[in-house]
Amino acid sequence: MHQWLLPSLSEVLAKSASNEVTNGVTSARETHDETHEVSVISAETSRNHVSIARQQVRAEREWWGAIAALNVLLEVTLPELAEPVATVHSPRKQHSVRQAKQGLILAGPSCILTQPSLNARLASWVFTPKALDAFAWMPFQLPPASSSQEVSEVLETTPALPVLPGDPLAAEQFCLVLTSTFSLVMVLGEKATGAPAFSFSFDPEVVQSAWRSLRPRALLTSPHQVERLDALVAQFAPTAPHYKTVMQFSQLLLQHLPDPIDLEAEALNSSRLATHSFNSETVHLVAEPFPELAMASVATTPMPSEVHAPAEVMAEPKSNLDVELLQAIAHEVRTPLTTIRTLTRLLLKRKDLAPEVLKRLEIIDRECNEQIDRFGLIFRAVELETSAVKRPPVALASTSIDQVLQQSIPRWEKQASLRNLTLKVLLPQKMPMVVSDPTMLDQALTSLIERFTRNLPGGSHIQVQVMLAGSQLKLQLQSELQPETDPSTHTSHSARSALKSIGQLLMFQPETGSLSLSLGVTKNLFQALGGKLIVREKPQQGEVMTIFLPLEVSHS
Repeated sequence: MHQWLLPSLSEVLAKSASNEVTNGVTSARETHDETHEVSVISAETSRNHVSIARQQVRAEREWWGAIAALNVLLEVTLPELAEPVATVHSPRKQHSVRQAKQGLILAGPSCILTQPSLNARLASWVFTPKALDAFAWMPFQLPPASSSQEVSEVLETTPALPVLPGDPLAAEQFCLVLTSTFSLVMVLGEKATGAPAFSFSFDPEVVQSAWRSLRPRALLTSPHQVERLDALVAQFAPTAPHYKTVMQFSQLLLQHLPDPIDLEAEALNSSRLATHSFNSETVHLVAEPFPELAMASVATTPMPSEVHAPAEVMAEPKSNLDVELLQAIAHEVRTPLTTIRTLTRLLLKRKDLAPEVLKRLEIIDRECNEQIDRFGLIFRAVELETSAVKRPPVALASTSIDQVLQQSIPRWEKQASLRNLTLKVLLPQKMPMVVSDPTMLDQALTSLIERFTRNLPGGSHIQVQVMLAGSQLKLQLQSELQPETDPSTHTSHSARSALKSIGQLLMFQPETGSLSLSLGVTKNLFQALGGKLIVREKPQQGEVMTIFLPLEVSHS
């Protein structure tokens, strides 16, 4: 097996961390000035029994938080340009424009700057493995420039630095930053053990080592750009930051971390798979076609006695492939969704966007959230079914059903109106507290409403009624056709909405491209939430779903 001679940036940071441990307590240099202390911080700690998939998602989450933090840090630490950067035709003036650059950024495989003002103030290059630029490889084939100014203009418009096939750097996401006040290197790659990890360092020696790893690569594929890079590195030599800069970056990183994502579902392994199968009856917990699937956060605090046995005992074992398929879909689609949401929220913080642009960005953010929550619920329900002995417990606690409904009803009404449906919610004057998981309950109820709105013909009416039923709270969902609607239309519509099985866990609706869970899985989901789901079929109405939730017991 061939070994790449140049170290990747993950290896550079891992080596620096290893040296720090080997050297013992602290060096004289570190004692003299704490800002020179090696500050490589691995964002991925070693935990037993944590899957590679979970570590990968956590590392990616920290990487995107770090990118957001870095953009904010650069905005507040770099001074504003005295005058806008303009194209100047004099070689001497062109040099002065370059001197106006306030730093250098080397990133891969894409640029990490999100603010146009930063692009104007910082020189940046991107190491990309996508395609080797013919100009980068064969500068001698181009006609000679008539002046140094022409050469400089070409270099300024050629920010890509190709990465050779097989180079481990191509598998990493990284960023090296040099400014007059601090230097930083951060990388989303792997630890020495091969586990996914995000690491960063403000230590000048580590940053210099990272540059020594990148420079030969640039020299090999784009030798004509190295002189310019060397000049910038010399101008913004790695320097130790003020401790407040490091502290500010760490605080910003924590503030900009994407929303927590439940990764336990991705951490399933075959030893936890159950030997249950599911009833052929199905109910829709709708998820959009694959491009919209992603993971969502759910509570997983242990509650040994709260999770009940399966609602139905099945005969055939589940296939490992079903769970593996969901894992693969979640991993491949969650990442771009999370990326889109993170970048969208960064853009929403800008003050120079038109109202129409902000409106569209808010729609994108909302859609990402809805799809992440939708698939998160499906995956969580499957996880509850695939535990070998007992399912991963759900934290049941005192839940304000009134608050859940007040937050959800506007969403439900919007879903209905988009499909030319009407929605009416009947609530009692006073609703007691119930025992459930508020986050999962909200997602489960929203999924049921989504199912209703997607399978009813236009002009139909949906009624949600909440009432007390002894020691339980009863929530009933039912649909009604308008009087002028032909009943046969409803029947034919239901026939067209016939589901097809995808393995033993999911059902697929060809007409809409929606995914749904089997009825057995859905019942077990509500049972894990402390309640019970009953589904009945009524003539001219279709399905009527009734959910019972236990009331909180008063100890007064």
